[in-house]
Amino acid sequence: MAIRATSRFGIALCVCGVLSDACAAGADYAREDRLVAEIVPAIVVGDPVYLATSRRPSVLAILTTPEARPAGGVIIVHGLGVHADWGLINGLRTDLSEAGIATLSVQMPVLATVASRADYVALYPEAGERIAAAIAFLHDRGVGKIAIVAHSLGAVMADKYLVSSGGSGVAAFVPIGMQGDFAAVPRQPVLDVIAQNDLPEVIDVAPVRANGLPRDACSRQITIPGTDHFMANRRKELAQDIGTFLARVFDARC
Repeated sequence: MAIRATSRFGIALCVCGVLSDACAAGADYAREDRLVAEIVPAIVVGDPVYLATSRRPSVLAILTTPEARPAGGVIIVHGLGVHADWGLINGLRTDLSEAGIATLSVQMPVLATVASRADYVALYPEAGERIAAAIAFLHDRGVGKIAIVAHSLGAVMADKYLVSSGGSGVAAFVPIGMQGDFAAVPRQPVLDVIAQNDLPEVIDVAPVRANGLPRDACSRQITIPGTDHFMANRRKELAQDIGTFLARVFDARC
């Protein structure tokens, strides 16, 4: 079943210092279309839905809902070079749904495979539009409490969105393997997740982020033992930790 929704939020400005050729060219929609064509036929759990933004009339998202009325909703944001149903993302969207949370995994804009992480800075505003459209979609379906769970570059994209939007409509933020510090002190409870064997650029900055966490009863930084940046062998444990955190947030126990 395919569903369409329209974003109520737009970001027109794209600032990107010194642009490389890949950055200047903008998002690679042809590559995105190829990814979507591969993903949709393979979806086993959940339904493809389509969000509209000012830049892109049809953005794939995968909606996964629990059998009972959801306790809240989660926007899931993937990282560089992958897609809305990639391994870790698939595990999070399905496991959190089983925990009673509606999940909406959103396809982020992509660049050519040769593009660097720095090139993706130009896509942050477009990523923000897609996150905003996802939030509006869940709100329109009656989901009142919404969190963002984001991995790697997706965590940076989500952090930039939260700063630019003021965090309106977002009850909690879960960055996983985030590279870099928060752009500003988060306004909502944060579960900052790193892996024991994470990338050096994640581990090195983690203490800085820990010192900048909100001073509430829920926010904290956790380390998932015995795994790396992609959490391949600890995905169930990761989902359980996130589910426990979100249950406290959605129950207003922070």
